[in-house]
Amino acid sequence: MVDVITDITINVSIEKVAAYAADPDNAPEWYQNIKSVQWKTDKPLRTGSQIAFVAHFIGKKLEYVYEVVTFRPNEILVMQTAQGPFPMQTTYIWKRVDGATTQMRLQNTGTPSGFSKIFTPLMSLMMKKANKKDLKKIKSILENNDRRFQYQQAR
Repeated sequence: MVDVITDITINVSIEKVAAYAADPDNAPEWYQNIKSVQWKTDKPLRTGSQIAFVAHFIGKKLEYVYEVVTFRPNEILVMQTAQGPFPMQTTYIWKRVDGATTQMRLQNTGTPSGFSKIFTPLMSLMMKKANKKDLKKIKSILENNDRRFQYQQAR
């Protein structure tokens, strides 16, 4: 089983962090491995929404559809794949530290089957490394955009 948990503190309000992270259209901007996103159901995001992703991981092209199983804005988003060689669940949890700071947790859980079972320990390490990079990227995007917005408001 793979269970990778990564946390980061972002110096932006929970409302902005959660809105950006929970919007699948933003995923290719901050997820290094995600190349494209296609909505299979109508927007906006809600429980039951389905989104198709194309990603590249460990040199392989992966295509999968996530279904939203839990969504409470500014709290939690849980998505899971319905099929594939590596059924996966991704969870985002947002916690307010204060009015301008958010703790964001990214958790990936899955049980590889077949041939991919052999690579579970390596996959866990590579996912942890990728998730750390992704969370650093979302932090950078949100903090830089927030500073830019504050600067424009002050002018």
